[in-house]
Amino acid sequence: MIDSLSVVIPAWNEAQNIGRVVSDCVATAARVAARFEVIVVDDGSDDGTGEIIDGLAAADRRVVALHHERNRGIAAATRTGFAAACQEYVFYVDGDGQFDVREIDLLLPFCREFDLVVGRRASRADPWQRRWNARLYNGLLRRLFGLHVHDVNCAFKLLRREVLARLDCRSTSAFYLAELVIRAQRAGFRIREVEVHHYPRRFGSPSGARPGVALKALCSLLSFWLRRGAAR
Repeated sequence: MIDSLSVVIPAWNEAQNIGRVVSDCVATAARVAARFEVIVVDDGSDDGTGEIIDGLAAADRRVVALHHERNRGIAAATRTGFAAACQEYVFYVDGDGQFDVREIDLLLPFCREFDLVVGRRASRADPWQRRWNARLYNGLLRRLFGLHVHDVNCAFKLLRREVLARLDCRSTSAFYLAELVIRAQRAGFRIREVEVHHYPRRFGSPSGARPGVALKALCSLLSFWLRRGAAR
């Protein structure tokens, strides 16, 4: 058991998933941490997600509901959640229900030896196009930045809050998680990758599948790489 844990869950139009995800996170956090909070960031949803998390927060003071007035994207939602986290460790997981949050047990044995413990989907339960795009994306990250992590966008990460305070991540796109890991590796933080299970989405549509989201992330990646080269 760890002393304290902040669970951060970004969510956009996850009305059919978010109740179960938050419930699972509360039960799991209560088991593994002496103190905890579950922070849910509604990123401008229009399907009732915001009202659902407000109800969950009203019923359990350990649940914190935060809202964006409009959809600002995964980077902004994640940044809002991270900024609100107050506990020693931060656990990041998506609100789509494609992970079993109880598998935090696979990450916890490494949390004291490593600064970031990041999940790697053993078998990604997504359409082949998304799996192929992810393979190309991760390969490009390893080639351009010497990144040791193989599944940088896996939304199952456990890290020390002090690490977040020392990483100045500026991306406003889905490249945010990659930038986080790249900066952590370059800063000398210890990173461990652990295989976790990934399950098919039961309800809703993945926002990361939209072409505009992927294109913006790729542009952010190239911009970051060019700035890094110019700084040498």
